Amino acid sequence: MNNSPIGIYDSGFGGLSVWRELYRALPDESLIYLGDGKNCPYGELDEAAIRNHARNAVECLLAHGCKMIVVACNTATAAAITYLREQYPEVPIVGLEPAVKPACKLSKSKKIAVLATEHLLHSEKFRNTVKQYSEDVEVLSIVGQGFVEAVEAGMENSAETQQMVADVVMPVINQGVDVIVLGCTHYPFLKRVIRSVIGSREIAIIDSGEPVEKRVESLLDRYDMRADDEHESRYEFLTFATEEYRERLRQKAFGWEL
Repeated sequence: MNNSPIGIYDSGFGGLSVWRELYRALPDESLIYLGDGKNCPYGELDEAAIRNHARNAVECLLAHGCKMIVVACNTATAAAITYLREQYPEVPIVGLEPAVKPACKLSKSKKIAVLATEHLLHSEKFRNTVKQYSEDVEVLSIVGQGFVEAVEAGMENSAETQQMVADVVMPVINQGVDVIVLGCTHYPFLKRVIRSVIGSREIAIIDSGEPVEKRVESLLDRYDMRADDEHESRYEFLTFATEEYRERLRQKAFGWEL
C-alpha cells in the first residue's frame, strides 16, 4: 500500500480530461495535477524545449511526494517520455498514445482521422504507431489549428470556436472517415462541438483517457502502490503560471462535463 499521490502533468488544461478518468475510477487515490500554463501550447515548440518543460514538471511533482507520474500530454509524451524514463528509472511514468489501434479496429470504412498538434503528427513515435497498427486503414493526420488556444481561453462554446472546429472537421467528414481520434488531451473539451459538426452521421470519437486509467491501475497493482481503502483522498492543483490560472484549473476539474 502507498498513500502518496499520483502526479498528472500537462501543458495546461488538457490533461484534466485524463485527470477526470482517474478521479472517477480511483476514488481512494490522491491526485496532484500540474498544468504548466506558462509555456502552453507545446505544439509548435522544439523537442529540446518540451523535454526541459517536462523535466521541470516531473521534478515539481516528485518534490510533492508523487509515487507515479502520468504525462497527460500527447505532445510531451512524443517528445520526452523516453528521456523521462531514463532520468527517473525508479518512478513509474505513464505516457499517452493516440488511440490509433482501437480506431483502426473499429473503422468499417477503413478510413480514420487523427486530430492532434503539429509536433505530435510529425513525431517519430506517431509515425511508428500508424505504421504498426494501420495496415489496410487510411489514416488522415489533421492539425487541430487553434483548438488548444480555444480551450485555454475557456472559449469552447463560442461561435468562433464552433466555426473553427467545423472548418477542420467537415473536410475530414467529407473524405469518408468513420472514426475521429482526439490525439491531444485538450481536444475532449471540444467533443460536444465536434459532435454537433458530425450531426447524425455514424462517426465515432475516441480519445486516450480510459486506456491511460487502465494502465495506471495495472501499475498500481504491479508495484503494490494502491492507496489504503481508508485513505482520505486529496486533490491539489499546481501550475508554473499565475494563481488565477491555478484556480481556473481547479474549477475546470470539478465544473465541466464532456
